[in-house]
Amino acid sequence: MTSGFSAADAAVATGTVAAFCTTLAFVPQLFKTRRDGGSELSSAMLFIYLVGLGLWLIYGIANHATPVIAANAASLLIVAAITARKTQTGGARARRAGRLRIAIDMDEVMADALGEHLRRYNAAFGTSVTTADLAGRHLEQWAPAIQREAIDGMLDASFFAELALLPDCHDVIRELSMHHDVYIVTAAMEVPVSFDAKFQWLRRHFPFIPTSQIVFCGDKGIIDADYLIDDRARHFAHFRGRGLLFSAPHNAAETRHQRVNSWREVREYFSRIGALRGAARRSSNGLSGEPAQAGV
Repeated sequence: MTSGFSAADAAVATGTVAAFCTTLAFVPQLFKTRRDGGSELSSAMLFIYLVGLGLWLIYGIANHATPVIAANAASLLIVAAITARKTQTGGARARRAGRLRIAIDMDEVMADALGEHLRRYNAAFGTSVTTADLAGRHLEQWAPAIQREAIDGMLDASFFAELALLPDCHDVIRELSMHHDVYIVTAAMEVPVSFDAKFQWLRRHFPFIPTSQIVFCGDKGIIDADYLIDDRARHFAHFRGRGLLFSAPHNAAETRHQRVNSWREVREYFSRIGALRGAARRSSNGLSGEPAQAGV
């Protein structure tokens, strides 16, 4: 008696399972590409693979190999969908290529935290300390050591709720957000009770900044941005972009970084960046014979 399952049948079964596995392997990649884009995939690899699938499909048709035909037809559809998604997301990135990522600190850059701290300090100790008295120092460095615990205690949740905006801050950030991707990046870990108050303050004054672009963090080196505007130079240590030091009394002696003294200067700085980038694009398109500068 002969077995009902011949060697030829075994070969067909093996080929079918193999074809099913290699085709199914692309399905998770299809869903990942739909969710995250296809930037990690090589365009050249996808093109060569599509050509190979097309040739295998022709081979299967010519040899009446059903598993080869089915597997490669299905794979062609899946890989073509992945390629189309990569092309779409690549086009979206290209359209946004002219937009910079600008990260902005909150305290003493957007919000007058020092002014509120001085108001509370003067009220508590009957003094009349001004920002001019603090040149090169923080309030806690200037005050007597015996007062420092009280100074730290002033930074409660209510401290951050009604901070005044620094001059021109709102208008300049709105302008920047129209042309660039603006992220608010604040080191709230230093005062954990500030989270909710800071968030509510930002939503009240800057409703045009998406909540997904408000970042509470510790080390700002984790931020992937082109520029970071901050009053504390230590936050530039691990930041891979360019730091812009926003002037404050405590950083008066800092000379290592590009400085901006006001939000009007921030506006002027990025206006120059925009003009230089425009000149570079015109030059690369052959519309200008002059070499373009890379940046400021």
